[in-house]
Amino acid sequence: MYFVYIMASEHYGTLYVGVTNDLLRRAAEHRSDAVPGFTKRYGVHRLVYFEPYESVEDAIVREKVLKRWRRDWKCALIDRENPTWQDLYDGLSR
Repeated sequence: MYFVYIMASEHYGTLYVGVTNDLLRRAAEHRSDAVPGFTKRYGVHRLVYFEPYESVEDAIVREKVLKRWRRDWKCALIDRENPTWQDLYDGLSR
């Protein structure tokens, strides 16, 4: 299983789109600033959206599409699926 996910710094804050085969591990890495880069620099720690995919190819295609989207489209997608921009990480770790 593969996942396309969106992390946010806060409600309507800085966004990051990524792809992974281990969503729990990857979200934990973002949350703990384990890997230097964009999410660490901008404090992007909140998992606000994700989609599962069976194939890595499909996940990568979707990731590239979302990365090209305008910011307001990404925010609307999150609003539709997670209107309070709740951190979904806690639900994954149970």
